[in-house]
Amino acid sequence: MGRRGAAPWALEVAVLVTSACLAGVWGDEFSVLRSPQSVVFRDGSWPIPGERIPDVAALSMGFSVEDDLSWPGLAVGDLFHRPRATVLVTVKGVDKLTLPMKGVSYPIENRVYMVGKANSVFEDLSVTLRQLRNRLFQDNSILSSLPLNSLSRNNEVDLLFLSELQVLHDIASLLSRHKHLAKDHSPDLYSLELAGLEEIGKRYGEDSQQFRDASQILADSLQKFADEMYNLYSGNAVVEVVAVKTFNSPLMRKTRSILQSSQSEIENPYNLAYPYNYDYAVIFNIILWMMIGLALAVIVISYNLWNMDPGYDSIIYRMTNQKIRMD
Repeated sequence: MGRRGAAPWALEVAVLVTSACLAGVWGDEFSVLRSPQSVVFRDGSWPIPGERIPDVAALSMGFSVEDDLSWPGLAVGDLFHRPRATVLVTVKGVDKLTLPMKGVSYPIENRVYMVGKANSVFEDLSVTLRQLRNRLFQDNSILSSLPLNSLSRNNEVDLLFLSELQVLHDIASLLSRHKHLAKDHSPDLYSLELAGLEEIGKRYGEDSQQFRDASQILADSLQKFADEMYNLYSGNAVVEVVAVKTFNSPLMRKTRSILQSSQSEIENPYNLAYPYNYDYAVIFNIILWMMIGLALAVIVISYNLWNMDPGYDSIIYRMTNQKIRMD
């Protein structure tokens, strides 16, 4: 399960194998930084409900979803070549990021939900305050190559923001050392939550030079991270960014009384048939081809039994005739 610290700046990392989940958010923009040719995202300003972003990730990887997604931003693409990984990065504290490479962006409405668990390989990532600070001041940290501009190494908020960028770099480094994770046949989903930029805005203000420099550094780092993940999966990965201004508490699941009147009686006064389940086509094909296979097997077996010569084709008659001759 992705770790969530008590401090508001905490970085959450979830590396998933088959499914994913994200805390409820009110988001402003959903961007696709990199995607293979088998996944087609159309240019347009179609808004996407936040709770359907996991369905976009599932459909882009070739999985089915419970409810049909009637969103024109995602095209069908190549059904026989699906991406092996999807990377979803949620950035708090900003409603839009100016990314270096022109990608595809869509407005977000409503909330986003995701869930998952982390791979044991990523347990070595720095998560505590002491680990993050020590990692930043090592010889191979990003501080030696990253232009800080107005940010300071002596400010705690700045260091926490930079530590999140360090974790992005370390994730790509871990994958480059454990390439079997990117080459196996299991689809991977990475869900990361970055809150350092939000703390920069609270500390200096969103009109400050520090916030502008941090936004530009984050955008450059995200594009670099997207390119690294894209290359680690040999161009067969989708990298997406969700820009979120503020987080809200998740919606509560609505309960319903068993004595409540059915809405279907009001909405369906003509006794029309209900739409079939999404899995109907799958179940129908399984039953159909199983029945055809059984019918063909019965025909073949019956034909061979009808034309069988007991004296030559059956070992039972051979053993019986031999025993009779011996007697």
